[in-house]
Amino acid sequence: MCWSRWCGVPQRCAGAREQKLSPEERLRFHQEHSRPVMDKLHGWMEAKLSGHKTEPNSGLGKAIQYMLRHWKALTLFLRSAGAPLDNNVCERALKKAILHRKNSLFYKTLNGAQVGDLHMGLIHSCELNGANSFDYLTELQRHAEELHRQPASWMPWNYRTSMAHS
Repeated sequence: MCWSRWCGVPQRCAGAREQKLSPEERLRFHQEHSRPVMDKLHGWMEAKLSGHKTEPNSGLGKAIQYMLRHWKALTLFLRSAGAPLDNNVCERALKKAILHRKNSLFYKTLNGAQVGDLHMGLIHSCELNGANSFDYLTELQRHAEELHRQPASWMPWNYRTSMAHS
């Protein structure tokens, strides 16, 4: 997303991540470009509540109160190098866990649930490491003996190396 599109910062349309800035460079970037916007937002929210321009029990009032309560955590990216702007990785992981919890309602036995847990963990590990989960599980079956002898060599992040050596 172009940062300058919504905040008015006269800046190239490539974000800090797309520019492949180091964590320290991203911190300086955000301190220079994002801090004024965030300070302006904080002042606007304070004015809305203290000037009684927004009803505290309204949707906007509750959202403003939430942001003000969590302001320190929400603006960590302005103070700490490497702090992410979002928690999308965590959100995706939670969605996987919730999906698995819903699917687990249909397991008939405890053993079936444990097998499902194992497979979901493997599939998610494959996704996090850029491996195709179907190909990975297929290769585990094809190389069952090697897997039994050296399980650490057949993890989603290094199984291709093990396949090349066998």
